[in-house]
Amino acid sequence: MLEGKITIYNVGIYIRLSREDDDKVYESESITNQKSLLLQYVKENNLRVYDIYIDDGYSGTNFDRPDFNRLLNDIELGRVNMVITKDMSRLGRDYIGTGNLIEKYFPEHNVRYIAVTDNIDTFLDNSNNDIAPFKAIMNDMYAKDISKKIKSSLRAKQKEGKFVGGRTPFGYDQDPNDKNHLVINEEQASVIKRIFDMCLSGLSFFKIAKQLTSESVKTPAGYYSFEWKSHYNLKYGQWHSKTIRDILTNRMYIGDMVQNRRSKVNYKVKKVIKNNPKDYIIVENTHEPIIDKEKFYEVQKIIPKNVGRMEKKENHLLDGLLYCGNCGHRISVQARRKKDNRCYTICNYYRTYMKQKLCTTHSNNYDELEKVILSSLTNMCLSYINKDKVKNDVLNNITEDTKLNDKKELETLTNDIKQINDNLDIIYIDKLNNKITEEQFERVKAKLGNELDIKQERYNELTNNINDNINEETKNKMISEYINKFLSMKEPSRELIINLIDKIEVFDDKTINIKVNFNNLN
Repeated sequence: MLEGKITIYNVGIYIRLSREDDDKVYESESITNQKSLLLQYVKENNLRVYDIYIDDGYSGTNFDRPDFNRLLNDIELGRVNMVITKDMSRLGRDYIGTGNLIEKYFPEHNVRYIAVTDNIDTFLDNSNNDIAPFKAIMNDMYAKDISKKIKSSLRAKQKEGKFVGGRTPFGYDQDPNDKNHLVINEEQASVIKRIFDMCLSGLSFFKIAKQLTSESVKTPAGYYSFEWKSHYNLKYGQWHSKTIRDILTNRMYIGDMVQNRRSKVNYKVKKVIKNNPKDYIIVENTHEPIIDKEKFYEVQKIIPKNVGRMEKKENHLLDGLLYCGNCGHRISVQARRKKDNRCYTICNYYRTYMKQKLCTTHSNNYDELEKVILSSLTNMCLSYINKDKVKNDVLNNITEDTKLNDKKELETLTNDIKQINDNLDIIYIDKLNNKITEEQFERVKAKLGNELDIKQERYNELTNNINDNINEETKNKMISEYINKFLSMKEPSRELIINLIDKIEVFDDKTINIKVNFNNLN
């Protein structure tokens, strides 16, 4: 029979099982056996159980556990004045936290703590209580050892190119036959391919994100949190520039396994920090690629030209390509002035350190600057490019190139049409289940129906184009228009400019140095 100053005890039975314990299949540590042992102990000592608190799957190094917090709350409210666990390790494996509970918290709240198999009872004066701190340290060392072994095991798998993450990268699923291998998720992969194509066409991260959001394309987070979102409008979120950049720079999409990007501070702290890229574990060719390497590395060349472009009402052809020839920093284009409808350039380094006068303004009328640069570019092209040779080359490839582009667009449209039809099915089911109102259903249905009509019309047009043969006269006309338009530099696309120009240096004396890369045109 237990003895003590308090004769009536309201017992809180606390049970904990971590994933590490579960993996080792320690039957004595199971929830069922802990519960059976502690209830038997309570019965033999004629104690009254107020409640049983169970944390299944929680590490002993962290005290932020749901039922443990509920236990502390009941102690604070005076509902529990005795806590019983199987042993001290069930209370916790962090010796500082465990010691604080036993030596300070429980005594301050007049709570009696008993660890049955360790023979510890804080209301009795015995030698087992004296060695409790040492037991806490041993439990902590055990947790540290387990953490090292798990980390070592995961690191070995990563070096073998096996996927060991809890969440697969956007665009991939776990292979149902091998959880350490990735397989392509076709629906998500179509979005990734489209993002790469949009970047190659010259769109900035912000514009890509804005367009995907406006089309209600499901975000990566939308897939992961799909289970608890039932309302149609909640299944699609907002795309952000960072998400677009992360996708465009992720080597996972060319079939390389990239892991160990982040790590925990230590086995006691949940905080996750980013690792230095040199510490990444990269194994090449471990799974099927979504993006071919040529396209991926072409995008990597473009990204620096799009970084730093301000998202504003008016975007300029040379945004991100202008650099100060004196200090080397970027030159930005300021907003167009209302009084004269002009916009001017300014050196970012000068603007930041204006008072220190570390550089000069490098102010130029942007519209005039663009004209001068395009004129210089035209002269370079005329001196570099053999018009007749280009015409012959294009004549041999124009039909196949046109059809290839049409087929790529057709593939994108097919996926878009399927997604819209799937969305229509979803909102119809939501309406039947009274998750959305009739008004909401009709509004979303009208919007999706309009998108479907536009894409279906374009789909039919492309299908006809692919099936039609282009005659010689049409070929020559297309070629001539293409070459003349290119060489004249009239209304050049952003895609052409960023592929043609590496950087443009503007000096304080108004001279300009254009660094071109004609290899990108081959």
